[in-house]
Amino acid sequence: MSGSRPRSLLFLVLLVLAGCSDQNAGTGTMPAPVQASEALPAITGPVVVYSSRQEHLIKPLFDRFTAETGIEVQYQTGEDGPLIARLQAEGEDTFADILYTVDAGNLWSATEKGLLAPLDSPILDTNIPAHLRDPEDRWFGLSVRARTIAYSTERVSPDELSTYGALANSKWKGRLCLRTSRKVYNMSLVATMIARLGLEQTEAIVKGWVSNLAARVFSSDIQVIEAIAAGQCDVGIVNTYYLGQVQAEKPDVPVALFWANQASSGVHVNISGAGVTTHAKNPAAAQRLIEWLSTEEPQHMFSDLNLEYPVNPAVPPVELVRSWGEFRQDQLNVETAGRLQADAVKLMDRADYR
Repeated sequence: MSGSRPRSLLFLVLLVLAGCSDQNAGTGTMPAPVQASEALPAITGPVVVYSSRQEHLIKPLFDRFTAETGIEVQYQTGEDGPLIARLQAEGEDTFADILYTVDAGNLWSATEKGLLAPLDSPILDTNIPAHLRDPEDRWFGLSVRARTIAYSTERVSPDELSTYGALANSKWKGRLCLRTSRKVYNMSLVATMIARLGLEQTEAIVKGWVSNLAARVFSSDIQVIEAIAAGQCDVGIVNTYYLGQVQAEKPDVPVALFWANQASSGVHVNISGAGVTTHAKNPAAAQRLIEWLSTEEPQHMFSDLNLEYPVNPAVPPVELVRSWGEFRQDQLNVETAGRLQADAVKLMDRADYR
């Protein structure tokens, strides 16, 4: 299901495939199922994914999975909110076996609505660090995105930089650029700041950010990076892969990354991730796909396709990503980004961060 196939046709296909499975059982004509985990039952039929990730970032992975396992992947892409609302509205009648989205806040929201089922998977437990998956194993990070400080290499020395909170200091008055607070990436950053620093200190920091803005907030991280390069501001906060996208086209862009500290705990990270839906029609294939996505080749593909960090610590990122240097991840479980997201939104509104 690429978004154009009628739902009724997909339902019919699923029924036919199920019927064929019953007819061929014991005849010797069915291929041996691919098992990622001995506890899983035999896998037949396609796995259906609802994803907010752009098609060019997921199709190569799904095609590779199908080539290796013989399991077809059908997918519907869209925005996070509408996809989660659709999954909730469809209930038991949903076609989705997997919800695959960006930001732990979105995955947390889906679990709060009862849309994702827990998995028992030693493979995922081994490949994915505990702070990058749901404490109850209902979703799992598949790639890591670090959100840190970008700065002008022409007007700022890295010795001047330290924490996210330090960007509220008066020395950055008229020198700071930010993306809108309406983007979930900033909601999640502020949510984890609340967990680390408390409401009062975090609110003071966000008010300081607003006071230091060199321009109205931007709609994208790319615009923040471009503004720094153009001299409109000197520092900003961005997801690292956006700088990678700019560097891929303009290797000499005068902007670099500084690995910020959050209450001396490390750099704020978030994820793209996935979980098996509560009413999945093909949960065995769904679990097999998520497990496969945590292994070496697809983890390398994540880094190559979108310049993200592999979630599997045994897999190194691609060369451009490695060139930014090593950093220490904040070990706070990323589900905090969802749990405190409402508090973060209210705080940013009070601070007039739009």
